[in-house]
Amino acid sequence: MRVLAFRHVSFEHLGLIADSLARHRIECRYVDLPQDPAPPSLEGAAGLIFMGGPMSANDDLPYIRQEVRLIQEAAARGMPVLGVCLGAQLIARALGARVYRNAVKEIGWFEVRFTEAAARDPLFGGIPGPEVAFHWHGETFDLPARAELLASSAACRHQAFRAGANMYALQFHLEVTPAMIADWCTQDANCGDMREISEPIDPQRNAAQLQDLARLVFDRWCEQVLSA
Repeated sequence: MRVLAFRHVSFEHLGLIADSLARHRIECRYVDLPQDPAPPSLEGAAGLIFMGGPMSANDDLPYIRQEVRLIQEAAARGMPVLGVCLGAQLIARALGARVYRNAVKEIGWFEVRFTEAAARDPLFGGIPGPEVAFHWHGETFDLPARAELLASSAACRHQAFRAGANMYALQFHLEVTPAMIADWCTQDANCGDMREISEPIDPQRNAAQLQDLARLVFDRWCEQVLSA
């Protein structure tokens, strides 16, 4: 069984998602459309993952248009889809919702509150209360029609949603490790954001708790892939 992971920059990779895929013996192949513009066939794919990146879901770029079309095709097929940050914004856009600049940039560790719908959700059900997650985004999105809001933060209302049975969009980063966070802080593509933050980012601040939450959520997503 194989899933396709759409990667926009090399440093925003699967991270802790890869651990869950390995535990469930699910193969994963990266698709790098910015470098290789030939879109893959969805035949034989059990699910799709769309990762983050410093570009915008509104950019008029060939690979952005390709990914939007692939998300729409996956939705029509009822395939499991997971989007993180930019990937979540691409899902929102593919489902007809608006993507736009958030009032503030969320960069660092901030609390995420889960909704009543999350308490009934196959991925987020049973999480007792707010969690501190890692964030790095300047844009947000409207909630697509018929989607269920799963999480919010003080600075960004739409932090996570589910559309249909198994399409998930997460604005926050559950997948990151401390090494990934430290690496992001040194990337040229992120230097503008780094000049705007008010205090240094501690990659270790909530890493242990985030890893536990990531294992729960991503393991449950893998179980959806296996049962789809």
